[in-house]
Amino acid sequence: MKKVGVFASMIFGLVGAAYATAGSADDIMVTKAAPAVTTKAPATCSSFEDFVVTACPLTWNGITLYGTIDGGVTWLSHGVPFNGTSSVGADYLIQKYSNRPQWSLAPNGLNNSNIGIKGNEPFAPGWAFIFDLQAGFDPYSLQFSNGPHSVTQNAGVPLTSQNSGADSSRAGQFYNSVGYLGVSSPYGTLTVFRQNSLTLDAVFAYDPMGASYAFSPIGWQGITCGVGDTEDCRFSTSVKYRVDIGQFRIAALWQFGGYGLNNASTGSYQFQVGGDFANLAGGTLSLDAIGSFVQNAVSVALAGNTLPAVLPQVVTATLSDNTSIMLVGKYSNGPVKLFAGYEFIRYAPPSNPYAVGTGFNDISGDFICAGCAAFNSTNINNTAFSAGDKLFNVFWVGAKYAVTDKLDLIGAYYHYDQPAFGAPVNCANAAAFANCHGTFDAVSFVVDWQFAKKFDTYAGFMFSQVNGGLANGYLNRSSIDPTVGLRFRF
Repeated sequence: MKKVGVFASMIFGLVGAAYATAGSADDIMVTKAAPAVTTKAPATCSSFEDFVVTACPLTWNGITLYGTIDGGVTWLSHGVPFNGTSSVGADYLIQKYSNRPQWSLAPNGLNNSNIGIKGNEPFAPGWAFIFDLQAGFDPYSLQFSNGPHSVTQNAGVPLTSQNSGADSSRAGQFYNSVGYLGVSSPYGTLTVFRQNSLTLDAVFAYDPMGASYAFSPIGWQGITCGVGDTEDCRFSTSVKYRVDIGQFRIAALWQFGGYGLNNASTGSYQFQVGGDFANLAGGTLSLDAIGSFVQNAVSVALAGNTLPAVLPQVVTATLSDNTSIMLVGKYSNGPVKLFAGYEFIRYAPPSNPYAVGTGFNDISGDFICAGCAAFNSTNINNTAFSAGDKLFNVFWVGAKYAVTDKLDLIGAYYHYDQPAFGAPVNCANAAAFANCHGTFDAVSFVVDWQFAKKFDTYAGFMFSQVNGGLANGYLNRSSIDPTVGLRFRF
């Protein structure tokens, strides 16, 4: 009963807060600016039967309550117990602590379960006020997704006894997906406050698996969408602008607040150019390029000796200045869609390192301090890249085939490459040092069947493997996660 009460409070809290806050759906990417003139929406639900068996929205006076519940079961060849605090919940992807085969609950396999409220209110011809407020949660525990806290829960626990935990931009906030407001017009769309990064928007649009947790490493991890660090996949205080000029589009994002305003960096800039090119061999080619800079980015993880018998591992927040270039493309022709993407990331020393005894509160509210282990706080690492910048390359390709309008087959391949960086070490055994050359590979396949207007069921797997420096501290090198699930979207 307590969990039911929490869930009910979450829904009514979001409904009330939405009249003062704003945004757009988090896990559905629109590559173009929001249209200035809205099309006729489906008739709103008039009965419970309509709600269940049709695509009708829960809309009243231009305000829509919406959400997703995604749950299932998985078998992990190398996994750890389920964690209802974590954004991802289960180790679909090989991790340092992944250690034994087991069955597990599989929350959020295709996308994060969420509840939200959004609106579109025209106030002049071609002009409209828009807003969206959305929270991601675990469908089994009903807790708001909180990646940083799932990491701190494992502090001091042997590597072989940890449960699933991974850093995230979702840190227990009631707006952990989005919370923004803005204006759409013939001159583009301008929005402010909590928003996806442009790189996260691009992952949703150009990842063949749609940033799925169970079947996409760039969905499970936030390296790609966060310009190197997952906490920067979303910015709580930002301005985003998108405009279409014929077949081309331009976008820009500026983060105007620092740590004190629930951001995981002290400043960020992103710029995007792209376009859609029709009638190419009977199909449409979409291309986008995004340049990004994130200052004093924060990444929270467990560090220290990773031997299973040694206690404890300490929670460490690594600070860095990150830059990236992302190039993505998609070709659509009838039932076939082809996807490809590449991102180059550079990690450099932070612009503003913290002196011993000083610190700040991170996005989950935990105090982060330089050299303050005595205060039981997360320690700051300012020097991870002081001996040399770290370079990182991410590649992916994939395809989606619509067998029918209700049945999709999806396949994808992902590859990371980390050149050696920092102080010279003997890399004859590359896995002995985290700064040696390393690679990561993953391949996945999914069958997705929409058997009703608001329901789909899916089955698939992802095989993931680490080698070289990227395997440093891992108990096992590979894992596979056959997963089946059911998703309800309203």
